[in-house]
Amino acid sequence: MKSFKDFHDENSESPDLSEAMTMAQRMKMKQAFKRNRAKIMLGRKKAAKKLASPEKLQLRARKQAREIIIKKILKDKSKASLSFAGREALEKKVDKKKAAIAKIAKKLLPGIKIKDREKLKNKSNAPQAKG
Repeated sequence: MKSFKDFHDENSESPDLSEAMTMAQRMKMKQAFKRNRAKIMLGRKKAAKKLASPEKLQLRARKQAREIIIKKILKDKSKASLSFAGREALEKKVDKKKAAIAKIAKKLLPGIKIKDREKLKNKSNAPQAKG
């Protein structure tokens, strides 16, 4: 049986995260998520019980770094308040700052590793429900 990751990799038409998404791609991703919501949630639940791989930690660091850059660009506006075209323009601006994102991600990585370990530690220390 294929794992969810294998299935997703084969059937995914999602764009590379290094490129800005068009409006059509955003709508397609939205529909795909709605269709596969149950599978995705089950995968998240399983993943929450495991220590994240170095690649996953690196991905989290890059995502957090992107969010920091986005906040700097938007200042006091929220990303949700932007139109689709505005979000597309924002993605293009953020894509130009790959070096800054990499530098910030490198600084964030140790903290992310610590949080991941603490998350597992807290889950194992939590009292188990008897039923």
